[in-house]
Amino acid sequence: MPAHKLAPDISDDPEHVLSAEQSHLAESRKALQAMREHAQSLSADAAGDWVSQQILQSLLDQRVAALADHPDTPLFFGRLDRAGGDDLPGTIYVGRRHVHDGASRALVIDWRAPVSRPFYQASPAQPMGVVRRRRFGYHGGALTAYEDEPLDQGGEIGPSKILTEEIERPRTGPMRDIVATIQPDQDEIVRAALTQTVCVQGAPGTGKTAVGLHRAAYLLFTHRERLARSGVMIVGPNRAFLSYISSVLPALGEVKVDQTTVADLLAAADTPEEPRVAALKGDARMAAVLERALWLHISKPEEGLVYTRGVHRFRVADYEVREIVASLRGTTRYGPGRAALAQRLAHQVLVRMEQRGDSPDDRVQDAVARSKPVKQLVDAVWPKVTPAQVLFRLLSDAEFLATACAKSDISPDEREMLLWRKPYRGWKSAKWSAADAALLDELGDLIERTPSLGHLVVDEAQDLSEMQLRALGRRCRNGSATVLGDLAQGTTPWSTTSWEAVLRHLGQDSGQVTELTLGFRVPREVLDYAARLLPSVAPGLAPPRSLRPGLGSLSVRPGAALTEAVRDALAREGSIGVIVPDALVAQVSASLEGLAHAVLDPDAADQGHRLLVIPATLAKGLEYDHVIVVEPADIVSAEPRGLARLYVVLTRAVTSLTVLHDKPLPAALAI
Repeated sequence: MPAHKLAPDISDDPEHVLSAEQSHLAESRKALQAMREHAQSLSADAAGDWVSQQILQSLLDQRVAALADHPDTPLFFGRLDRAGGDDLPGTIYVGRRHVHDGASRALVIDWRAPVSRPFYQASPAQPMGVVRRRRFGYHGGALTAYEDEPLDQGGEIGPSKILTEEIERPRTGPMRDIVATIQPDQDEIVRAALTQTVCVQGAPGTGKTAVGLHRAAYLLFTHRERLARSGVMIVGPNRAFLSYISSVLPALGEVKVDQTTVADLLAAADTPEEPRVAALKGDARMAAVLERALWLHISKPEEGLVYTRGVHRFRVADYEVREIVASLRGTTRYGPGRAALAQRLAHQVLVRMEQRGDSPDDRVQDAVARSKPVKQLVDAVWPKVTPAQVLFRLLSDAEFLATACAKSDISPDEREMLLWRKPYRGWKSAKWSAADAALLDELGDLIERTPSLGHLVVDEAQDLSEMQLRALGRRCRNGSATVLGDLAQGTTPWSTTSWEAVLRHLGQDSGQVTELTLGFRVPREVLDYAARLLPSVAPGLAPPRSLRPGLGSLSVRPGAALTEAVRDALAREGSIGVIVPDALVAQVSASLEGLAHAVLDPDAADQGHRLLVIPATLAKGLEYDHVIVVEPADIVSAEPRGLARLYVVLTRAVTSLTVLHDKPLPAALAI
């Protein structure tokens, strides 16, 4: 039944309206199936050669995948009735993808199209040419309800029941898209220009991750050809998180987006390292040290070049070689500099050949550049090195490290921290830490330029070191980024306290910082409880607000049994996350024997169980209808930023939060 009364001239019998809308849904689904069958019937054989055929077939496969119908997902979720006066249709159905019939008549308009924007932005004060906005309610894939909002009569519109129910609907499995519930402030971020880097400070439950994913989908729709060439990448904190968000973009028709973690992107190893050492390696001051260390491998030429051709010998004096090296050093990357040195030496030889009356061409110059005398001189003066060779020498040779640090503000005590206590036998056998991976990537870019993507989405960015941010920044140096995070949820030793600093290290100084403080998912009672920790973990942030009162959503139980709390949660609808200190995972899992459950693996989210045991260090970015937190004191004591970790854990609940403890709670949480 409609929740808002309409003016008599546009109202209709509710049952008739619902039946008509259901018919339109059936017609749209049939048309989508026809579109997919047409795409499947197309052949790549028309392409002229094998390579073109493979490219065309890949594009056709992507098109077929993008046109897949998800029967449990609404094909459209809104309708706009427009005032007219232009060439656009008077009625527009807004959905996840464009659907047209055999006569090319649009049955559903993609939510990303400009004409769909009033669905998210129109209001009685600014109707944007819309007379009525209609929202649809679904059960599975069946259209079961509708709700009208008149926008041409002024006044205020009350809260949407359908919108509220969709936001609060219990869920299991991976994250869903929020395309039907995007709010005006979220929509502004989603539709920001491709050239604009946007940094979103988002409190728990504000939908910042979903906003970032929807912005990627919007940019791919709006700049399809450009981004198809340059690429879009999603970077998350761990594989479990990526598994959790993996279905969002495909549900929006975007099946060709790379999703990775910082560790996988940088090929990070997992050799343990002291937090203070890792923090120092993650400091941006290391960039200058690495650059100097690399260029220290170039030695001063002591001899000239002698090149023999037939009976003639051509000489390039040692001082001329020094001048060439000096002119190249610092003006090019290390790898291209080696190649340029060989070519310039060869050019000097060709000049001498011409002086003898010869007429050498480019082929002769290339042959000279590849000759043994030139190669030997280049190897002696400008040796070929790998990032691992340079970093190995830096971390194992105290004298070399001191020289590389000479013009930096790395102190002697810090140099001592950087040196390996037990150096490896050689660079090939060295075992690297996660922090080392960012240093190796920095060196790799100094040697050969890192390719840039068109757009990069970085989630949980507050946890990245400055050197990791530099590594990501290289991958969008010619593009833009969407940076997502929450300063209050920083849990690493190098967590940032400033988004401006994050943008600076990304190389995106002109990025726009925006804040989402209004939560739609976490109940107010739960959010207010967790926010008691903010003065300790992020004193500069305003407390987040929630639209959902959530009375009775919080329960703090000293000495209560875990199995009893789990059984209470199982009696309710929705997913259940039992978040525990990492050291207690095995013990808690054993205590739940007899109850079907799984332990969340760091490499992938388990989608087959309603009940999950979650290590506290993996909870970030995830959410569950019912969350049971076990022994907060142990979560706090497990790491230096334990209070921030606890803040993360306490804000994962969508419907209810139960805190179980035997040990005293942190003072701010004592009730």
